[in-house]
Amino acid sequence: MSTLPGWLAGLGAGLTRISERLDERREAAADELADVPDDVMPARDSVPPPPAYAPTVAARPDPVVAIPWGIRVAAEAGWRLLVLAGTLWVLMRIISAVQLVVLAFVAALLVTAMLQPTVARLKNLGLPRGLATAVTAIAGFVIMGLVGWFVVWQVMDNLDNLSDRVRDGIEELKRWLLDSPFHVTESQINDIAKNLSDTIGTNTEEITSAGLQGVTVMVEILTGILLAMFSTLFLLYDGKRIWEWVLKLVPAQAREGVAGAGPRAWRTLTAYVRGTVIVALIDAIFIGLGIYFLDVPMAVPLAVFIFLFAFIPLVGAVVSGALAVVVALVTQGVFTALMVLIVVLAVQQLEGHVLQPFILGRAVRVHPLAVVLAVAAGGLTAGIGGAVVAVPLVAVTNTVVGYLRAYGKEQALRSTPPPSAPAVEVAPTPAPASQPE
Repeated sequence: MSTLPGWLAGLGAGLTRISERLDERREAAADELADVPDDVMPARDSVPPPPAYAPTVAARPDPVVAIPWGIRVAAEAGWRLLVLAGTLWVLMRIISAVQLVVLAFVAALLVTAMLQPTVARLKNLGLPRGLATAVTAIAGFVIMGLVGWFVVWQVMDNLDNLSDRVRDGIEELKRWLLDSPFHVTESQINDIAKNLSDTIGTNTEEITSAGLQGVTVMVEILTGILLAMFSTLFLLYDGKRIWEWVLKLVPAQAREGVAGAGPRAWRTLTAYVRGTVIVALIDAIFIGLGIYFLDVPMAVPLAVFIFLFAFIPLVGAVVSGALAVVVALVTQGVFTALMVLIVVLAVQQLEGHVLQPFILGRAVRVHPLAVVLAVAAGGLTAGIGGAVVAVPLVAVTNTVVGYLRAYGKEQALRSTPPPSAPAVEVAPTPAPASQPE
């Protein structure tokens, strides 16, 4: 038993020596690995290379690089156009929901553009702004009311005479058809008249409902007129401060461009309204005089209708001229109707080739195709009111877009650093000689 501790001590010493030798071998192996370069030393987590018989697989390119450039441009433009179309659709839905308010405000803008120069002249004469606005607005509304009352009075005063002339004209037209080379018989004419009478009799309910709808339309028209009148008053009196408040809603980065485009748009609208009023007045005077000298009844109401319909480009002139020709045909016969047609065409040619280019000028020049498309789109969207405001809207938009494009180019030129000037060799100048005392 006495030898057991000695044996255990020897075993412990042997294990200690073995542990020291293992540590020395580990250190030696670590030193050898440290001397090996990194590119020769394989990565611990690397995947072993495939065998030589394995087929090579090409690396997949980036999907953005794989799509052709044209398709990428079309996709970028496509989703932006979709967002723009959705925004316009939502805007049109909102406008349709409040169509009466929008049309009344646009009408107020047109009336304000026509009356604002008068307010400015009265202010220059020394009148206060409120008094100048009140005088101009009252005078303008009174004149419009008197014109409307005069038209209604003329129509009601000549209604009996017109009905007698219509009967005589129908009889004369009937006789002309019987004697014409179209081989129309009296029985055919009577059948047409009977069918027309039967159609009116069977559609009495529809006519009654149309009359009730007409009452609703009249109420809406009166509401729109009141809204337009109040809007006109506030625009004439406080238009500048309203514009400044609108500018505060525009983002700061775009505020300067919008502030410059606003006055130009207003000048374009003012020039359009003023020029259209002058052209419409000339059309109404000349065509009205021609109708009057041809002894067509209701010459003055027809002249007023020609003046009002002149605010609808293209369509208004055709409708008002056709109305004058029909009244002349029914009341005075075919020859007078042909003479009225000649007068209408002559005045419209004078308007299209002389008056509009001279009076409107380049301020509101819009391509005829744009006019046709704008009138059609406005008429389909909001009826007669949309057709009236379509062309001034296109003219103002054309002015604003042109100014913003020029303003953007100017800002881009300002932000572009100027090209570096070439170095110029300057000869050294000698120091000035000292002046003798």
